[in-house]
Amino acid sequence: MSAPDTSTTNTQVKRYDVVIIGAGSAGVTVAASLLKRERDLAIAIIDPSETHDYQPGWTLVGGGVFSAESTRRRTASVIPDRCSWYQRSAEQVDPNAQTVTLSDGVSVGYSRLVVAPGLVLNWGAIKGLEETLGQNGVTSNYRYDLAPYTWSLVQGLQSGKAVFSQPPMPIKCAGAPQKAMYLASDYWRKAHRLNDIDVSFRLAGNVLFGVEDYVPALQHYIDLYGIDVGFGEQLASVDGANHIATFLRATSEGGQEEIEVSFDMLHAVPPQHAPAFIEKSGLANAGGWLDLDHETLQHAHFPNIFGLGDASGTPNAKTMAAVRKQAPVVAENLLASLHDQPLRAAYLGYGSCPLTVERGRIVLAEFGYGGALQPTFPKWVNDGTKATKQAWFLKAKQLPWIYWNGMLKGREWLARPAERKA
Repeated sequence: MSAPDTSTTNTQVKRYDVVIIGAGSAGVTVAASLLKRERDLAIAIIDPSETHDYQPGWTLVGGGVFSAESTRRRTASVIPDRCSWYQRSAEQVDPNAQTVTLSDGVSVGYSRLVVAPGLVLNWGAIKGLEETLGQNGVTSNYRYDLAPYTWSLVQGLQSGKAVFSQPPMPIKCAGAPQKAMYLASDYWRKAHRLNDIDVSFRLAGNVLFGVEDYVPALQHYIDLYGIDVGFGEQLASVDGANHIATFLRATSEGGQEEIEVSFDMLHAVPPQHAPAFIEKSGLANAGGWLDLDHETLQHAHFPNIFGLGDASGTPNAKTMAAVRKQAPVVAENLLASLHDQPLRAAYLGYGSCPLTVERGRIVLAEFGYGGALQPTFPKWVNDGTKATKQAWFLKAKQLPWIYWNGMLKGREWLARPAERKA
């Protein structure tokens, strides 16, 4: 990879065949997939981050299985060779001029644009949360620096109240809030402390998991650990010093009531939204997410723009596994568009959520649009509706290696795009 472009002149717009906003799993993977198909493409990647994270690993950091350091590498080490890296943030897209304006005022031009910036964790939406994160028993596996604190709290808690929250959808890895809860509860059970710890799961939604087929297996563990579940409850504020979390719950009269919950440990997850530049640039749907065709991942109004990953407005689970399936679709359709050919590749909404219900067993949820099950393996290899040791081995041992050495390198194992129906 060439060194980051640090020029500040704006006298002339440098243009590329493809500009990619984002150097997370989506941006890097699609860049590698494009170059596997056409090595001579001129590609620029825009991202200010010094580091690249394997975020699915943070659940296992919080459960004492991985070290935080094993989930992070330098961004420069994962961006494909032949790509130009602009180590700045994207501020605005001009679809008519086909340019992206960067945080320093420089503009970069494109023939085709891929929007893959990830999403924004809105910690400030919960009053008092930011001020107390990392202390007073308040943590979150959604931050690299806090996942080790989660494990420290789990180990240290002898008795008391452990509260786990989940905000309204959509969020990245919708199962992550309860994964943290299951791993903690399993540790306390094996340490013979669970009878002295009151565990509660308070979620804004009204179901334990959005795909019904997986609920019985999860409910089994809810019952096993004696977890109290509060549906329709959204975390509104945290008083860390006094160990009080306040939740909002709708009343039968159409209003809201406040519920104060004391805690000794609080695992908090903030609401999440797309980066502001998407709406600012006229690329958003009504919810503020990137407005894409659900199959082709081409923008609904600008045919030379494509998108994938967590900022997308497609109705799939926001997971790294979804990106693995989306990247080849974007690569094939973008190149077809570049060569004035029909878009033939289809994304069917695949997403995967390895639900870590105990150390050594996982419920491997795999599903697409409409909750349709899309298992990678036959049931005799792994039954995804049940907790299995095979799925744990996949999550803990195989997937990190596949991510760093396969997916980010453009190796599309078990990720061939579906063919669009005529």
